Amino acid sequence: MQEWEKALAEAVRLLHNARYVVALVGAGLSQESGIPTFRGPGGLWTRYGEPPMDGYQRFLRDPRAYWEEQLRQETAGPRAELMQAIAQARPNPGHLALVDLERRGVLKCTITQNVDNLHREAGSQRLIEIHGNRTLLRCISCGLRLPRKEFVVREIPPHCPECGGIIKGDGVMFGEPIPKEWLEACYAETARCDCMLLIGTSGTVYPAAGFPQIVKMRGGSLIEFNPLETHLTPLCDVVVRASAAVALPRLVQMLSAEG
Repeated sequence: MQEWEKALAEAVRLLHNARYVVALVGAGLSQESGIPTFRGPGGLWTRYGEPPMDGYQRFLRDPRAYWEEQLRQETAGPRAELMQAIAQARPNPGHLALVDLERRGVLKCTITQNVDNLHREAGSQRLIEIHGNRTLLRCISCGLRLPRKEFVVREIPPHCPECGGIIKGDGVMFGEPIPKEWLEACYAETARCDCMLLIGTSGTVYPAAGFPQIVKMRGGSLIEFNPLETHLTPLCDVVVRASAAVALPRLVQMLSAEG
């Protein structure tokens, strides 16, 4: 038995004793489906440069220029590369294991920082997409979310069919406040949580990186699934040094074996 499998046995014990389990998911899980990360070796921003930190403010100043750039980048550059990778990606065994845990009643909610829609494709129901969803568009006035593929851009910038507000991509931009209802839902789930699974997240992006700290401060336990050490590792009760696509299905098997 490998070391990470021994750690899984302790993770099973914590899950059996937990009342309310929440998963916090980061880019590491998407990477295992072939979607490039943003930072780090080979990341999109490493190769192309990071987007402007005031991206949302620029959008508000000139929505037309934002949309013209969006449409231009659909054929070349980091946006085109990301969209192509997302279009080709499929949920991996880690995504499917989370759905299995949810259906068994073990996992109460998944908070994902990923925008690739793979959790939905896998079948997750209790899902909060804190950074939005790349397959959707969103009105900045009323919050209406629309499928990107079904929305016809007849004018630039496009306007909401419900309230007339300006439409943008659903993904949360730098400088953009996370929609209040999404953030409130995350904090509500974190408040209920007494055991959080940290899956493929480096723990560097806030406010998501603060959720495990809240759980720990309230006496809850943290289980990390990551082949690499992260900023959250020192806080964790159990560390599983394996990819989520390998470790999570094995976790489901071990839980099943114990009934």
